[in-house]
Amino acid sequence: MKKIIITFISFTIATSVFAQKLDRSIKPKPGIAPEIVMGEPQSFTLPNGLKVFIVENHKLPVVSCNIQLDIKPALEGEYAGYRNMMSELLLSGTKNRTKDKLNEEIDNIGAKINISSEGMNGSGMKKYMEKIFDLMSDIAINTKIEQKELDNTKKKALSGIETEKNDPDAMVRNVSAVVNYGTNHPYGEIPTEETINKITLEKCVNYYATYFKPNVAYMAIVGDVTMAEVKPLIEKYFGKWEKKEVPITNYTIPALGTTKLTKVAFAPRTAAVQSVVSVTYPIDLKPGTADVIKARVANTVLGGGSQGRLFLDLREKHAWTYGAYSSLREDDLGGSFSATVKCRNIVSDSSIGAILDEMKQMQTDKVTDTGLQNCISYLSGNFAIGMEDPKRIAQYAINIERYHMPKDFYKNFLKNLSMVTPDDVMEMSRKYIRPDNANIVVAGSKDDVAGKLAHFSADGKIDFYDYAGKPLVISDKKAAPSNLTADDVYKKYIAAMGGEKAYNSINDIKTISTTTMQGMALTITEIKKTPGKFKALYDVSMNGKNMNAQTIVFDGTKGYTAASGQHMDMKDDEIAEYKSSSDPAGDLHPEKYGIIRTLKGMEVIDGNDTYVIEAVNAKNSKSTEYYDAKSGLLVRKIQTQDSPQGSVTSTTDYKDYREVPGTNGYKLPYSVTQAGGGPTMTATVQTVEVNKGIADTEFK
Repeated sequence: MKKIIITFISFTIATSVFAQKLDRSIKPKPGIAPEIVMGEPQSFTLPNGLKVFIVENHKLPVVSCNIQLDIKPALEGEYAGYRNMMSELLLSGTKNRTKDKLNEEIDNIGAKINISSEGMNGSGMKKYMEKIFDLMSDIAINTKIEQKELDNTKKKALSGIETEKNDPDAMVRNVSAVVNYGTNHPYGEIPTEETINKITLEKCVNYYATYFKPNVAYMAIVGDVTMAEVKPLIEKYFGKWEKKEVPITNYTIPALGTTKLTKVAFAPRTAAVQSVVSVTYPIDLKPGTADVIKARVANTVLGGGSQGRLFLDLREKHAWTYGAYSSLREDDLGGSFSATVKCRNIVSDSSIGAILDEMKQMQTDKVTDTGLQNCISYLSGNFAIGMEDPKRIAQYAINIERYHMPKDFYKNFLKNLSMVTPDDVMEMSRKYIRPDNANIVVAGSKDDVAGKLAHFSADGKIDFYDYAGKPLVISDKKAAPSNLTADDVYKKYIAAMGGEKAYNSINDIKTISTTTMQGMALTITEIKKTPGKFKALYDVSMNGKNMNAQTIVFDGTKGYTAASGQHMDMKDDEIAEYKSSSDPAGDLHPEKYGIIRTLKGMEVIDGNDTYVIEAVNAKNSKSTEYYDAKSGLLVRKIQTQDSPQGSVTSTTDYKDYREVPGTNGYKLPYSVTQAGGGPTMTATVQTVEVNKGIADTEFK
């Protein structure tokens, strides 16, 4: 203890003496930027054209192998989406190994192998290096894609698209891709249900056979290896990979305009309470060029983190959002800039205005020395952390060769970064941060937000798009016929559902539906019995085993929810809701449950006219119902409910109405999609049973 105290006193005295000599008015000079120590790549080329780079890193007994294809594939067109599927299809087995066998061998050595449409990466312990090369070469040379695997992959893709339809981040991402690059560019091709369903086995097999060739491939190996031990293995396993001429597609590369042409692209999202915004446009910034490092600094000043101008303005100053950021991406096929924010409906236009103002000020307000050094330190730290990842080093080795970059680009990265000046940031801002040439892409509420954004557009117009970036023709809400009432609309709905006779013929009904939730199969069993009993079972299938995730029971007067071993009794407001929804014939007697409906007008949904009705229950809880003007059927319902996380607005779409056998014409929607408050899910009815004499004990 005495030694520790003496040491502390000595340090204090030394600090005091130093402080007396230090002139704090003089800014200390920055230290010399360190030079990145990277293993010098050794390289060789196989007779089949495969270019191999080896970077020795003997810190850990691991090895990483990255294969990247330098290709410009044909546009996917009406089959958009099949390239995304290659990540799964290329791991579906080879001519020598079944899918199960391939996965087993990968797992047995604790390796990781990831595939994409433009290459693959494998990594693991050094002692299993030869096995990793064996497995990767088998995939590269002998992949065997089966129809069964394609069908499963298409099913997953369709499920993902269903989620994207009401996912604001996906909507903005897709629309941004289309308006930035156009549909005649690979980055502007967006998969839809139609394109996924058209994908054939032949299309996928042909892509693999055409583009997975060694003469357009770069391989980088990083880890505890030497040229002497690696080269013979690469020759052994990849030397038999046959080369072939690979076609090259010439894309139309978007260029940044020189005239003011700001546009607003809006993706309507039903019942949205906040907007997702991206101010974005394409840029001509290629990897390894002289502007890259300086442009990254400029972007960091604007919105690269919590010290960026966007963050400090929109969050810290105005509290309009949790975060506001920008990104600037270099790419040989067309880079991009984007500034993004998520904000409440009421401040959406203000947030966009603030983003554009900050972008403009980047061209006029020079960054301070302190601000610049903070950004440089931030980028330096990120770069240094990235150097710990062998895959990153491998990518750098490939980049230098593929993009004809200076051999010392990454080696001198920190040195060149430290030399960026405020004038450089200003120059890059005027060149790449261009608010007058931006696409303002928004996913949000059309009614609450869209009308306030027209003044941002150069032509004063708003272009509307669906979730996949396809143009939408928007019809404003219009008045319903003057002689029509909500009661008229509702009576037509009852008739379309089969009429009173059909409703009254049901004593009990059991419906079993299936859907997926976060990749897991979910079975929903719903039972109703007059006069108002209800039971629902939500069963999840995981790893071949079924388990109950939640059970809801209502006996007509009281009820409970059971989940994860917890039992919660229903509250009064829940009891009132279930009394209404549990009665098979409840639709016939809305007055019994205090429901009052008011006709609000007409809207177009999926190209069809609908009557918009506001429904208010006895608890003054409101919902909006949309009834098809032609068929009379309910096609959409929007309601807001309170939850522990706050108010949650959900949208439920009803499709594929079918008559239920044995009910005198009663109909049910066999497809129900719910979005909001969580992942979008579509439940598909599998079986319906009516009047089977379900016992009251089922509702205990």
